[in-house]
Amino acid sequence: MAHVDKKVVLITGAGQGLGRCFAHRFADSGAIVIVSDINEPAAKQVVDDIRAGSGEAMALPMDVADEESVCAGIDEVVENYGRLDVLVNNASIFSTLKMRPYDEIPVAEWRKVIDVNLTGVYLCSRFAAAPMRESGWGRIINISSAVVNMGRPLYVHYVASKAGVIGLSRSLARELGPYGITVNSVLPGATDTEIERDTVTPEQREALIRMRSIPRGETPEDLAGVVLFLASDDASFLTGQSLTVDGGTTFL
Repeated sequence: MAHVDKKVVLITGAGQGLGRCFAHRFADSGAIVIVSDINEPAAKQVVDDIRAGSGEAMALPMDVADEESVCAGIDEVVENYGRLDVLVNNASIFSTLKMRPYDEIPVAEWRKVIDVNLTGVYLCSRFAAAPMRESGWGRIINISSAVVNMGRPLYVHYVASKAGVIGLSRSLARELGPYGITVNSVLPGATDTEIERDTVTPEQREALIRMRSIPRGETPEDLAGVVLFLASDDASFLTGQSLTVDGGTTFL
């Protein structure tokens, strides 16, 4: 469907969960995948798996909340491949968060969530945009969350950070559009991955499924095709948009 053959694609938080699935999907489609994660062994394992399937990939240890780490990481990509075509801002803090009322969230935890989930998207987009502007082509795809549409309680810092990603995407779309760069957000629903979440019981999961127009669990593969499409020439006139992929839980 999508044409990403030989595109250089950087995916943050690609050592596990959604990011790992995206990395494999892009590799299967012929892209050169940069597997970025703060967990270097996890990133290297994904790269090994991709190469075992004859795909092309590189591991890139990077802390998205650290300006120097992001700048150095993207410089390394450009030095190795001469360009950067696609950035998927996927790195995020969520599964380790405990559900608690807004007035019980430690300020340090609030700041950490904002640093990774929002500032990280800003930093990666900022430094990735430079080589994209030089080539006159680029795709920035930011992973937000369908909880923004729901206003879900007990995760106010996470919801706020993901709402910020949507606003950031829309503003960047205006600024980068003249250079042939599109910026869009994808809003996943609650997705089943290998990452354990102690705060979600089986009963809560089933309740979420019952809210969907398509009443089944959501998988990373349900999102990978959407991300792949946004990275392709087929989506060249689509920018500043927020695509919700939650099985029809919300309609906005």
